[in-house]
Amino acid sequence: MTTSFGTATSTVIPSDPKIRVQSFMGLKSSHSIALTRNLRVFPVPFSTASLIRAVSTPVKPETTTTEPKRSKVEVFKEQSNFIRYPLNEEILTDTSNINEAATQLIKFHGSYQQYNRDERGTRSYSFMLRTKNPGGKVSNQLYLTMDDLADQFGIGTLRLTTRQTFQLHGVLKKNLKTVMSTIIKNMGSTLGACGDLNRNVLAPAAPLMTKEYLFAQETADNIAALLTPQSGFYYDVWVDGEKFMTSEPPEVVKARNDNSHGTNFPDSPEPIYGTQFLPRKFKIAVTVPTDNSVDILTNDIGVVVVSDENRESQGFNIYVGGGMGRTHRLETTFPRLGEPLGYVPKGDILYAIKAIVATQRDHGRRDDRKYSRMKYLISSWGIEKFRSVVEQYYGKKFEPFHELPEWEFKSYLGWHEQGDGALFCGLHVDNGRVGGKMKKTLREVIEKYNLNVRITPNQNLILCDIRSTWRRPITTVLAQTGLLVGLKYNESVVIRITGCPNGCARPYMAELGLVGDGPNSYQIWLGGTPNQTQLARTFMNKVKVQDLEKVFEPLFYYWKRKRQPKESFGGFSTRMGFEKLRVLMDKWEGPVQAPARYNLKPFADKETYEAMDELAKVQNKSAHQLAIEVIRNFVAAQKNGKSEPVI
Repeated sequence: MTTSFGTATSTVIPSDPKIRVQSFMGLKSSHSIALTRNLRVFPVPFSTASLIRAVSTPVKPETTTTEPKRSKVEVFKEQSNFIRYPLNEEILTDTSNINEAATQLIKFHGSYQQYNRDERGTRSYSFMLRTKNPGGKVSNQLYLTMDDLADQFGIGTLRLTTRQTFQLHGVLKKNLKTVMSTIIKNMGSTLGACGDLNRNVLAPAAPLMTKEYLFAQETADNIAALLTPQSGFYYDVWVDGEKFMTSEPPEVVKARNDNSHGTNFPDSPEPIYGTQFLPRKFKIAVTVPTDNSVDILTNDIGVVVVSDENRESQGFNIYVGGGMGRTHRLETTFPRLGEPLGYVPKGDILYAIKAIVATQRDHGRRDDRKYSRMKYLISSWGIEKFRSVVEQYYGKKFEPFHELPEWEFKSYLGWHEQGDGALFCGLHVDNGRVGGKMKKTLREVIEKYNLNVRITPNQNLILCDIRSTWRRPITTVLAQTGLLVGLKYNESVVIRITGCPNGCARPYMAELGLVGDGPNSYQIWLGGTPNQTQLARTFMNKVKVQDLEKVFEPLFYYWKRKRQPKESFGGFSTRMGFEKLRVLMDKWEGPVQAPARYNLKPFADKETYEAMDELAKVQNKSAHQLAIEVIRNFVAAQKNGKSEPVI
């Protein structure tokens, strides 16, 4: 293992106005793969008291006298000294908020500045903090720390996100440094949970001890380490440059430092990201065949373990170009599914990932952030051109995509065996909100049994490493709290709800998706599949909350009455077509009352049936035929005034 530290020697520009710094003019030209990196650096001690400007990214070969258009955020990044200034000064002021530039930069540190939009007059500012937990892994120590911080500095609740992380809301500016440093000192991090860089890497949350699942988790950890910022800005701001020793596998260090094919900025504190980082957020998920608990096709990069017949991992299939974010009524923005890029041997995965990231870094749009995600680059270029450019950074051709079995959605709710003699228990957490009695009970269980936990991509929680003798007492305690353990159902509908079109809840993959479309109104999406492999489509716009039942009732009624055998709600919506569904809704007057059904089973016990069956055989009839005949004769006899029927 190679030892690294949480800080790096700061590279800064002195405030002497006589020293001129080359301004950013864009990244590598589209016709050149070799990168020319002419960094001008001044190795002076870092000082928060002086104005600090960033080292520039190398100049793009000049073909025009006008500077390329770029967004305001790109300017903030360039002038920030690798995401330090002016945040390092703003957090020390007496105001309750930070300025515009610092508001953008603090995202890279894992935080958003927020205020109550319903309040009038003076705004009340607070900060949301988001952790970084590859594969959703949370140690016992970190869970208890986050639980304490929520009570001491937050709003008393923890929130589980769709990217397997915690969110802590309501932190005041004056407490930011205390909360951040506490997380860092308790084996946690918020570095890169937000901002224009690689976000939390997803992996199946189930702590299964099979070769494939262990390898998927290891790969997620390595990718997360590879793409973690290296310049030390995070630790400079929150723990005053204190060094925190961590260990990285040598293959991660080797891949990060390799510049055989022009992926790196030589001599830069950020060898992969440079001063400008990425054009926009970047999301990666890793999984094993069939397990689509991570929504693999919604990520910028989807990585799938490929194994041989002995379950030995051989390499990876790679999908690229997924992404959910869009803007209402702007058709040039759209959700998109990832598509196959190719296959790489297992020893090449980090180099392939870095090549893809470098392609997006150098070619993704930086002028309009609505179009800065990698999905728009691939949509513009096409997958063939994209693959060709990535291969130049990668240094070799991608192998053909390996065939995969059909995907399944796995929730991992309830009790399961880990494979090492221990158990894990998946708990359903409504909307990912951990608070009140639930929060208290979870802490008691996790603390008493010293359990590690994992957060799922569906905002649920898994308790890990449970001894079999603990199962009964843990079940009893959880049941008393109302936590749903092992929710059982015959069939389900994937329903996802989100307040805005950014798509964090991945509503565009749902069988029924609701996307906030104004005050108390929603856009309705239909047609996703239960295994998360098909995009839904817009069915209705601006449906008021009070009118949702009028939409849902006929849809579910006709699904129940007109569906094909085992047809999902999403499949039914797609087969019927939206035009026909709207006709059915327009004609809807409520459920049709079914006529009374007659019970024509005349036998209440086995003995009566057997006696009737013997009599029926004499007349070459079935027991049921004879019984109905007897009943019919009896009814006729009663009408005629006779008291005894004749067989």
